[in-house]
Amino acid sequence: MTPFWRGFRDASPFMLVVIPFSVLFGAFARDAGMDILQVLAMSAVVFAGSAQFTALALLQDGAPVLIAILAGLAVNLRMALYSVALIPHLGHAPFWLRAVMSYMMVDQAFAVAVKTYETEPMPQGHKVAYYFGVAMSVCPLWLVFTYVGAAVGQVIPAAWELEFALPICFIALTAPLLRTPAHMTACVVAVLSALALAWLPWNLWLIVAALFGMMAGAEVERRMA
Repeated sequence: MTPFWRGFRDASPFMLVVIPFSVLFGAFARDAGMDILQVLAMSAVVFAGSAQFTALALLQDGAPVLIAILAGLAVNLRMALYSVALIPHLGHAPFWLRAVMSYMMVDQAFAVAVKTYETEPMPQGHKVAYYFGVAMSVCPLWLVFTYVGAAVGQVIPAAWELEFALPICFIALTAPLLRTPAHMTACVVAVLSALALAWLPWNLWLIVAALFGMMAGAEVERRMA
């Protein structure tokens, strides 16, 4: 099996989560007043489900545009950390190829790829092919089923509760990556901060909790070093 198809196979279980997640966003965006073209444009340009949900929810609640943008950026700060972690494995690729990989970087692609890279020896060229295989198993689905959600989401019964996909997706992605005391500390501090600051308006607790978690994890790493 080629590295591409192996990556596609390894990430394929996440299809069961990406499909309802993207359908839910399409339906949610339509309920917020966006037309189908706007929904597809947001998914294609932003290409980050959690940030899209966050920004759209804040705009619906009447938050200033700047706050919605900052919240979306805060949610997506993890992508910068993902990029740093992948540099030893994919940094050799040409700039244009790294640009494509950065566009296709989603949580599932990072989680599956980095776990494989760190546990199995693999030639550099194979790492690039493996990454694209992982990404292609989930990225096209996000766009296709966002359209499906936007087109027919309003007729999906509420009893189906498709919103279950979001927490399950992030639990499945995050839990296997909590391997060091710094990781665990960052997670615990972020969760406790989010609960303690849930009263903040415009979901600002999200930004503050993320910052507290990162600072706590960084301090633990500094002390251990």
